[in-house]
Amino acid sequence: MHLYALTLQKASCITQAIHGNFSGTKFQEIIVGRGKTLEILRPDPNTGKLHSVLSVEVFGLIRSLMPFRLTGSTKDYIVVGSDSGRIVILEYNPAKNVFEKVHQETFGKSGCRRIVPGQYLAVDPKGRAAMIGAVEKQKLVYIMNRDSAARLTISSPLEAHKSHTVVYHIVGVDVGFDNPMFACLELDYEEADSDPTGEAALVAQQMLTFYELDLGLNHVVRKYSEPLEDTANMLIPVPGGSDGPSGVLVCCENYLVYKNFGDQPDLRCPIPRRKNDLDDAERSMLFVCSATHKTKHMFFFLIQTEQGDIFKATLESDDDVVTEIRIKYFDTVPLASSMCVLKTGFLFCASEFSNHALYQIAHLGDDDEEPEFSSAMQLEEGETFFFAPRPLRNLVPVDEIESLSPIMACQIADLANEDTPQLYVACGRGPSSSLRVLRHGLEVTEMAVSELPGSPSAVWTVKTNASDEYDAYIVVSFTNATLVLSIGETVEEVTDSGFLGTTPTLACSRLGDDALVQVYPEGIRHIRADKRVNEWKTPGKRAIGRCAINERQVVIALSGGEIVYFEMDQSGQLNEYTERKEMSAEVVCMSLGSVPPGEQRSRFLAVGLADQTVRIISLDPSDTLQPLSMQALPAPPESLCIVEM
Repeated sequence: MHLYALTLQKASCITQAIHGNFSGTKFQEIIVGRGKTLEILRPDPNTGKLHSVLSVEVFGLIRSLMPFRLTGSTKDYIVVGSDSGRIVILEYNPAKNVFEKVHQETFGKSGCRRIVPGQYLAVDPKGRAAMIGAVEKQKLVYIMNRDSAARLTISSPLEAHKSHTVVYHIVGVDVGFDNPMFACLELDYEEADSDPTGEAALVAQQMLTFYELDLGLNHVVRKYSEPLEDTANMLIPVPGGSDGPSGVLVCCENYLVYKNFGDQPDLRCPIPRRKNDLDDAERSMLFVCSATHKTKHMFFFLIQTEQGDIFKATLESDDDVVTEIRIKYFDTVPLASSMCVLKTGFLFCASEFSNHALYQIAHLGDDDEEPEFSSAMQLEEGETFFFAPRPLRNLVPVDEIESLSPIMACQIADLANEDTPQLYVACGRGPSSSLRVLRHGLEVTEMAVSELPGSPSAVWTVKTNASDEYDAYIVVSFTNATLVLSIGETVEEVTDSGFLGTTPTLACSRLGDDALVQVYPEGIRHIRADKRVNEWKTPGKRAIGRCAINERQVVIALSGGEIVYFEMDQSGQLNEYTERKEMSAEVVCMSLGSVPPGEQRSRFLAVGLADQTVRIISLDPSDTLQPLSMQALPAPPESLCIVEM
């Protein structure tokens, strides 16, 4: 027997986040990896709120995620690297709201192993190839293409292995439509491994290696490799082809370095430090997270240091030769594991030690008084620039997703005297740390708040069509009026729903496939799909006291205990049964069962009377409104419900 544990509450930590047009529309979505869960988040372009569109368990550990798009396509695919020993390509199907597996190629054993690829993932910006790499030795390249039916195809893997090599990072270099190229941060430990004195390990240098996929010869070659002066931890690809100068930004210890082929000289810009920093002044500084924003006319990078400071980096070039790196303090947010800049002007930060946040980029920081630093400014080796942190100026917080990660300590106690113990959890790190109280149960998410003019007596939600996925109206009844609210991106009052607003509502429901019915004290209002209204008025001064409704039947009880039965015919018309039923006492409650599938009506009506009895009445055409059974009660009934168990 093999068992798999499904947690009731999914992980709140986000380890990877990517963005793209996964549904094929103009709206961009964010896909996040939460350990073993893959989730799509869609920001509302009007309100900025993040909505979860789909969340699925992948039955594995997601180690890397990358979006890629075939040339000329309008839709992004998702490449997933995991602990399964496979590369998986997924496509989001918005019609079915599912991830569809396009390809699944096995290349190694399952598990997080040193030499089995899955830890690193890089794609060619033009969508022609993907490289999946291991922490050590193995790297595989897959060629992507489309067949005659425009379906995505994937090649057999091409090896780019190098033994005795530790990989720190892999990115796809933007070279336009030249042969796809990948840049890797590597460290060769062969000599250090065989040197017992340890001297070789002290002088071992990291290498920046470029791998080229020759599409003509169908194999991968190590095109170029050079040692790095400073220890590096991350690479950032620079837009190339017609969009920019190409190359990579190497995030080194205390420096940001630009490197490219040809006549391009290396450019080094020190990473600015905080003025009067409370941290160790001798401690080196690293960039740990980045996001690139590219338009037709410009591009820039948002790069975050390990203290949470975000810098905006731009490149100045002359005839495709980069002459200067410019870097400017942008804002400070909690340390992120991934950042995504959307075309709609939002910045999503998947925080490592606090709640995840969505920010609106209000300003690009071009016109403020913040000093701009440049690689052209002459500084002595080891010196750097200084800046003063400040509250948010360019970013405006829009939405937040709660995260408990990391939980540093937990205690279970019933301090609130609720009989069920609470969990008291210390979460986060530094200024974003928090103490949280957790209770058992599922929390209700507040989507919208609407002020009401008074105290409502009842509320219903109704669909306008049987095929609708969501309800269209919220109907609120007051003592002397009825309010109808439409449900959409916002909740707002509508006046063209067909409901009578000057009277209280006793009940309302969808009738048939696309009609609505409203029962109020003076009558019944049948609202057709084309907004035509048929009304039935109560006789004389009698009022409707109780009613019961399902999709095809309406039963009302007039004052005095008279029951009137209505049923919908094949044309959608609501017809009154020719006879009425006089009860022996006042009706205090009623209930109709739902119509069984494939049938025209519910066969039974339950009626509670003031004489402390409940009676079952037949609605079958052969004996309509005939009593079938009676049950005496010790007290008058208050409510009834017919359910199919």
